[in-house]
This record gives sequence, C-alpha cells and structure tokens, in this order.
Amino acid sequence: MDARQFGPTGRKVSPIGFGTWAIGADWGSVDERDALAALNEALDRGVNFIDTADVYGDGRAEKLVAKVLKSRPGGRAQQPMVATKAGRRLNPHVADGYNRANLTAFVERSLKYLEVESLDLVQLHCPPTEVYYRPETFDALAGLVEQGKIRHWGVSVEKVEEGIKALEYPGLASVQIIYNIFRQRPAERFFDLAKRREVAIIVRVPLASGMLSGKFKRDSQFAANDHRNYNRHGEAFDVGETFAGVPYEEGLAAVEEIRALTPPGVTMAQFALRWILMQDAVSVVIPGAKSPQQATENVAAAELPSIPAETMQKIAAIYAGRIKPFVHQRW
Repeated sequence: MDARQFGPTGRKVSPIGFGTWAIGADWGSVDERDALAALNEALDRGVNFIDTADVYGDGRAEKLVAKVLKSRPGGRAQQPMVATKAGRRLNPHVADGYNRANLTAFVERSLKYLEVESLDLVQLHCPPTEVYYRPETFDALAGLVEQGKIRHWGVSVEKVEEGIKALEYPGLASVQIIYNIFRQRPAERFFDLAKRREVAIIVRVPLASGMLSGKFKRDSQFAANDHRNYNRHGEAFDVGETFAGVPYEEGLAAVEEIRALTPPGVTMAQFALRWILMQDAVSVVIPGAKSPQQATENVAAAELPSIPAETMQKIAAIYAGRIKPFVHQRW
C-alpha cells in the first residue's frame, strides 16, 4: 500500500488501517482468537495504523492491541501507530467532564492497558459540541504532550462543524469523521480546510456499519449486543454511528443501485473503501475486521485502480436522490 502523510506528526500510514470497535464490543460476540488473528493478518498485510478507544469493551480492545503488538518481532520502528480515544467513559457524558483531571486519568489507564510509556495519538471521543468552545480542554491535551504521556492529540467528531472548529486549535494532529458513500458532506465542507492546515483525516464507519458490504437484507437479524440492533434509532448514542444514520430500508435500496456499479471481481465493501480513498485529503480509513479474511479483503481495496469519473458521478447521483435528504444537514 502506498503510504499517506499523517498530518503534522512526521509519520506515514497505510491508507487502510484497522478499527477495533468491532473486536472490542457492540458488534455481537467476537472470540479473542478471531480478534487476534484478524489484527495479526492486517499487520502482516502492511497495515500500520490501529484505531481503538478506552470504552471499546471497557478496555478490551486496547488490551487486545497490546497483546498482539507484544507478540510481534521488531522494536518501535516496526510498530504501527496506535490511536486511542478518551471521554466516552464519562457518566454523565457532559462537557464539564472533559477537564484536565479526567483526561489525565483516562490517558493513564490507556497507557496501562496498551502497555506503553507514551500514547501515539489520543482523540477526544465525540465530545459534546460545547467542548470545542472550551480552550482549557485543548490546553489540557497540550499539557499531556508536555508531560510525555501522549505524543499527539486529535478529535473524533460527529458533525462537520465540530471538525471545522477544532481546526482553530494549534497542535491539532487529526480529525476523525464519518465519511462514506452515504455520508458525503465532509468532502463538501471540511476536507479542503483540513488539507490546507495539514491536519490528518481519519475516516470511520466507512461501510455504514456493514450496509455498504451489500450483505444485508430486509430480514437480516443482529444480536442483542450489536448496536445495529439496539441503536437503530439512536437509543444508546448518536444514530449517525449506526448505518451512518440512514433509514435501513432506504439504505438497502441504494445499495442495490451501487451494486450495479461494482466492477467484476471486487466486493462491494472493497469498492466502498476505494471510493473513500479517491479523496487525497483522507489520511487513513479504519474499517473493522472480525476475521483474517475480512482484514485481507480490506487491505486489498487500496490496490484497486481509481474509480472512473463517470462511475463517481453515478454514485453522487444515487446519494443525491436517495440518501442526502436523510443525512446531509444533520451531520
């Protein structure tokens, strides 16, 4: 995979990374052996960016990452960049909780669980919008850099406008945002701004919770501990994190139109990932994987040829006609 610059960090990362939400929690049960095998396969295939969070399985994902990295040969130079997130363990999840004391405590637990002396990247984990108007929160992150507990900091946002506001803070290394065929507004409003300021863009929910894999049907069932069951209407957290906020049956209808555009020999998931990588402002995409096969297929998407302009235009038309009214002005 051709590496991409990761903002101001001086590091280059693989365009396809590994998102650990699925192996941590909220996507049904995942056996530890399968999780470790998927992570190892991704690393063997050249992935050098892992995204996790302290809240994924209440630390399970971080511990799995640590276990894998400890088992692999080579020093730090051969280790992937590991990004974690902090803030979602707050209860209640309010802006006042994003203070120096809490952030320090969250970082110290992540240091312990990831078994490192300094965290590569810590991201605020989709905090309330008010946090972006509190400079003291970002001063606290800068202080953690000065203490050597973290190397870089970024934000994970729900809304485009939150990302734009975050760009105002000196020291911002990255913005993580939802961007996929069903969520196209970031390319319209945000990407150019981030690129000009040399801030990395991490793309999450690239497959709209698996819908863009083309594997789901009207009667598909999801386990009780899978957010695609319990958060279908935003009951537990922002509905935009589940199927990208698109009504399920509307999404299925759009998927069938996209399926017709997918080249022979390419999975719909790979096609959807390659569509994201058409944006050179994107530093890394973080699909999840529950098995080595999924990890392998994800990585292969980066090797696909560019999508023709005519096909890109057809995808834009599908979005405008079927999806845009449901999502475009919400996030």
